[in-house]
Amino acid sequence: MNDKELLNNLSSLGFKLMEPESMVDANLTLARLVQSRDLRLWEGFPVALANSSERNLFSYGRTSQYLKPADRVYFKLLVLMSLALYQALGLKFAWAEKLHQMLTKELRGKLEQFRNSLTRNHDLKLKDYSMSGQRLKNTFNRYLKGSESNLNDLMALKSEAGLEYALSQLFSAGQKSLFLKKLQGEKLTKTETEYFSRVVKKKVLALANPELHNLARKLLK
Repeated sequence: MNDKELLNNLSSLGFKLMEPESMVDANLTLARLVQSRDLRLWEGFPVALANSSERNLFSYGRTSQYLKPADRVYFKLLVLMSLALYQALGLKFAWAEKLHQMLTKELRGKLEQFRNSLTRNHDLKLKDYSMSGQRLKNTFNRYLKGSESNLNDLMALKSEAGLEYALSQLFSAGQKSLFLKKLQGEKLTKTETEYFSRVVKKKVLALANPELHNLARKLLK
């Protein structure tokens, strides 16, 4: 994967430095991003991680397999940095909680350190690299605002009753992925389009029914 392909693939994962051309291997793209050792691109790692995870494209193990031991250290730190950023911004994701549960006591301490640095707008130390906490937050917020789907509105969970939880109760992982892709205006394959029309759209139409919505609210009173 050359630099042009990397930038194109990052665009597909929400870090839009240029328009995406096709579906990408999210894990390979994230690995390539780690290997770049480019701080400008590393600032977009939380964006790419969030978008790929929400679409069920990210696997920590698979991404790690693409990396040499030295790069795996930075990968781990970038993931911790991203988790700390989400927490600092008050965002909660089910997949992020699962990653957090896998952390050792030592890594949770590092996560806390990163979160404190972000809260105070201090720099974050990733071994021999220094990341600006303020730039990191500005980059994430800028791409959220520029996103057609606005990840902050779609997936931020202030409680278990948040939108992501609700979607998970109604749709399978694959169906939720198609729901979000359609909402974001992304191009679906022929198979995806047929499945969306045959299955997902019917559920969406039911959800959009105002009478059903009113009945549901009455049941919850």
